[in-house]
Amino acid sequence: MPGFSATMSVRLVRLLSVALIGACLTTPAVAKSHSKAKASAPAKSSLIWRGDVATANGVVGEVATAWEKSGHGRIELQPFNTASGIDAVASGTADLAGSARPADNSAQNARLTFTPVAWDGLVIITQSSNPISGLTLKQVHDIYYGKIHNWSEVGGRNAPIDVYAVASPGDGVEYSLRTLLFGRGNQPVAAPRLYVNTRKLEEGIALNPNGLGVATLSGISGNPKLKAIPVNGKRATVANIADGSYPLFIPLYLVTNPSSPKASQAQAFVDFVQSEPGKAALRKHAVLPYQDGGALVALDSSRRSTILAEVGARVPHGTPVSAPGATYAARAAIAPTSADTLAARMALEKREDDKKQNARLSKIQGSVSDVSVTSTAHASGSATTVSRNDSANFGKVSASTSQTTTTYKVVKGDTLSTIAKRHSVDVAQLREWNHLKGDQIKLGQVLRISKL
Repeated sequence: MPGFSATMSVRLVRLLSVALIGACLTTPAVAKSHSKAKASAPAKSSLIWRGDVATANGVVGEVATAWEKSGHGRIELQPFNTASGIDAVASGTADLAGSARPADNSAQNARLTFTPVAWDGLVIITQSSNPISGLTLKQVHDIYYGKIHNWSEVGGRNAPIDVYAVASPGDGVEYSLRTLLFGRGNQPVAAPRLYVNTRKLEEGIALNPNGLGVATLSGISGNPKLKAIPVNGKRATVANIADGSYPLFIPLYLVTNPSSPKASQAQAFVDFVQSEPGKAALRKHAVLPYQDGGALVALDSSRRSTILAEVGARVPHGTPVSAPGATYAARAAIAPTSADTLAARMALEKREDDKKQNARLSKIQGSVSDVSVTSTAHASGSATTVSRNDSANFGKVSASTSQTTTTYKVVKGDTLSTIAKRHSVDVAQLREWNHLKGDQIKLGQVLRISKL
């Protein structure tokens, strides 16, 4: 996306995260320290934990208290989000991180150790006053994909569905939900309202009866302002997570760096979490110790396949998708490759040509916690959802738009004719704009699909 690439969006989120960490860590609610350990505790036993709020609430807080009471030393908690925790452990500014997702394929993650220590449930939340009584997995998928926009479409009142999400591309809760619903964690979704972490998201939804977002069961446990919407007729409870009947269960991880000077001490804490005293502490916060969920490990693969089949999605192969956060950067209100978005993009391009505008169509308005959606002109990404009515034309679109130029990346099955038809241009124009002598194109080739 010229002017605002996915890479830049990731950098922006990282900068925002760094700034907000500094602000948040100065408040008692975010940066709290379990300092009850005796002053005589060895200094080398003091550890810094940073990570997502879900793992802080469900795993680390109570266990850190038990750890200190056992005489092991002090744990300093710095809850913020998954990306900040993993970055801190990788750079050596923290000894442990919490993550609601496993390692991805990045070089940074490959140098770290992700140890699953508990099971939690992803919960689709709304304000307690919202009368919605349940959603199917397909409906949740379609809401995030931008196909469903009003609560009346899913049995609720006539009001818009305001979808909230966490701005960080690597947020563990968001990443895990998208992996289950779309087959990949970096699927762009229809979430124009952004927050720095799940705690702030929960606070936002608590103020909006039309809000919807994803959190964890442990994160909202005991919060009367929020309710977890049953999914496929199953409530999110520890019992339903334990037997696998609630479909959106996930592992929570502790992340360590084997190269850290405190690697052995950090590993000792991981081991303590998996001990009997540690597991007893976990059970106090609506999470299931990982060892107690052996059946869930066996269910996981078939569960994922079943969900993808139910929602009409498939795991993508071949060309990597656009970088995480692409839709966030674009602030698109609908999924980036839905028919509505493509139609909107074409209309915006025509309007640009007619008015000969030089200004960008899309500008960020507001804070990171509440982004105003103004256009979908810069949406970019690949979608995995197959429409039953248009499966023959399903393909991965990777397009970027500036004022007068649009590009398209050739995928398997494309011909010059099908590309021209899809973008309402002539084959002859495609040849002219791309200096082609014939109709031969190559997989991965980037074509201009509008005039310079």
